[in-house]
Amino acid sequence: MIPEPYRRKDLLSIRELSAGEILFLLDQTDSFREVNERDIKKVPTLRGKTVVNLFFEASTRTRASFEIAGKRLSADVINLSASTSSAKKGESLRDTARNIEAMATDVLVVRHSASGAPHYLSRELRCSVVNAGDGCHEHPTQALLDLYTIREHKKDFQGLNVSIIGDIAHSRVARSDIAGLLKLGANVTICGPAPMLPAAAECLGARVTTRLDEAIEGADVAIALRIQLERGAGATFPGNREYAATYGLTRKRLKGAKRNLLIMHPGPINRGVEMSPDVADGPFSVILEQVEYGVASRMAILYLLAGRKADEPPVSPPRLEEGGQSEAAPAGRTEDALAR
Repeated sequence: MIPEPYRRKDLLSIRELSAGEILFLLDQTDSFREVNERDIKKVPTLRGKTVVNLFFEASTRTRASFEIAGKRLSADVINLSASTSSAKKGESLRDTARNIEAMATDVLVVRHSASGAPHYLSRELRCSVVNAGDGCHEHPTQALLDLYTIREHKKDFQGLNVSIIGDIAHSRVARSDIAGLLKLGANVTICGPAPMLPAAAECLGARVTTRLDEAIEGADVAIALRIQLERGAGATFPGNREYAATYGLTRKRLKGAKRNLLIMHPGPINRGVEMSPDVADGPFSVILEQVEYGVASRMAILYLLAGRKADEPPVSPPRLEEGGQSEAAPAGRTEDALAR
């Protein structure tokens, strides 16, 4: 598969992207990951641009990741939550977003409990919109960082066996991960209690099982998901103890797994429920790597949406000298592109 330049105004869904566009986004992440490994973790790429994080649901990793990503690109970053916005006074989502856009916002990052909210705003706004999770629909930036993490360890997706375990029915991460993995040639198995599997689960294109040992056998990657109590998942299973006893990842249950099995989790982890502490912190866990790569992935997304014209080739971020000033751009780069 050949990467295809990303020329969309927004990032709303993995399902609407081609395999080439996904690979292009993963390739761009490499350059920005290098920025995060420097002593001075900042480039002037989005200087003068404004990114607004509008979150109507609680978040730690995603919101902090977007904030850090924007600031490391030198953008002005504003964080807004439902509790501090005029939505609390009855203002509509459309009016809230249009007022934010009127303040010369370049990128609006939206998390909302209603599926389709970012898609609706993308049609109403001229600025770029990024879906940071909408209801039970999708979470495309989480999928991109998950795919990047997998590629760093497994190199190729073709024929890779990935098992996603847990509350599939209520998981937007699962839907985005499944779509991305299948587009890139991986084999996907979803596993969980029957009430936590979506109706007509086979329509997602993944193999379906309710047996954890079947999901683990032959898997190259295991992605555990938490029970989404805030979306009503608690009514579908007797309790955490029963879930952990049947579907929790423990060393004992992983004895028959491949020796190089990757353990992943989008967070937050409920230790002792989705997985035992020794698995979460064990040698096969790459959970903290997911968080690390999430910043670079979101830097790439913000850069592509706000920092580069659609007809421009991708530009790597500038190197910094010890004093914090940008070096001259190497051959093939342009100073004006880097300064935007």
